[in-house]
Amino acid sequence: MTRAFIPGLELAELFHAEVVAPIAAKALVGVPHSVALIGWGSEVQGFDTERSTDHAWGPRLQLFLGPDDFAARADDLDALLDRELPVEFRGYPVRFPFPAGAPARHWVHVTDVRAYFTEQLGVDPGDGLTASAWLTVPTQVLRELTGGAVFHDGLGLLEPYRELLAWYPDDVWRHVLAAQWMRLSQEEPFVGRCGEVGDDLGSAVVAARQVRDLMKLCLLVNRVYPPYGKWLGTAFAALPRAAELTPHLSAALAARSWQDRERHLSAAYEIAAALHNGLGLTEPVDGGVRYFHDRPFRVLDAHRFTDALVATIGDPAIRALPPVGAIDQYVDNTDLTDRRNADRRRRYVAGPGL
Repeated sequence: MTRAFIPGLELAELFHAEVVAPIAAKALVGVPHSVALIGWGSEVQGFDTERSTDHAWGPRLQLFLGPDDFAARADDLDALLDRELPVEFRGYPVRFPFPAGAPARHWVHVTDVRAYFTEQLGVDPGDGLTASAWLTVPTQVLRELTGGAVFHDGLGLLEPYRELLAWYPDDVWRHVLAAQWMRLSQEEPFVGRCGEVGDDLGSAVVAARQVRDLMKLCLLVNRVYPPYGKWLGTAFAALPRAAELTPHLSAALAARSWQDRERHLSAAYEIAAALHNGLGLTEPVDGGVRYFHDRPFRVLDAHRFTDALVATIGDPAIRALPPVGAIDQYVDNTDLTDRRNADRRRRYVAGPGL
């Protein structure tokens, strides 16, 4: 019998309502708790398909407790869940191994709500996030913590935490946008310069980098956290002007000459410039491409958008920062940007300590 695919968030909601909530109601009388599906997994972003079910797949949830109740009850509650949860739910196994080779277990993960968020962010969001804290959390982690769904918030913390993390504070957003424009500015003329010396492969690589940075810029302009690289195109495709931008970005990638790459990138730059001006964060910036100094390469001179944004940042400490931005604007190694790596990020970015 063929099993019908159920998207993971829908499966989790049904699993909570029909199975987990009744168990929790009996086991946690008078004990505040919250239940959600957030964090890792394509289903949290709504990007899951039938292919997603081939590993680490089944009904899963986080059951959050306060710190004291977690210390007192977590082990007993986990054992109770293991005894009472069914073998399968809606045709999916309730216990499965992850990673491969690990023992199969149920995935109603009992956890301390404050410790969970602190592990991801490096700080307890209940204490607020400084600008420094915001800039050292990768966007994919922020997206994971604000994605998914909360099915019950008896603790009264999950929704406030997620609301706090929903988007950057205004000055931090302006800084991150400024840094993304600067990334574009730094390599704009190289598509043509590489091509001019016969390095077509180098020109194509630079163009691909510019396409990726344009996609991330458009997400940030639309107040959407860029996801893990696997889902960048999927997230980008949902943006309001993606249909207008995508033909130019795809053509830049497919082009066989640097001139064609430059032509399509120029069109995309001008659309991105219009998106910036539509935000009203700065005075309008001329969005037309122009020659790079006296050289025959067309560029936007994207640093002009950086300068305009930096000038509007109210916090002098943020305004004085170099336009480097959030951690995943200058680090893209998964061993630093993945969840649970807050301490590793802090230690390594400060210096490897060799």
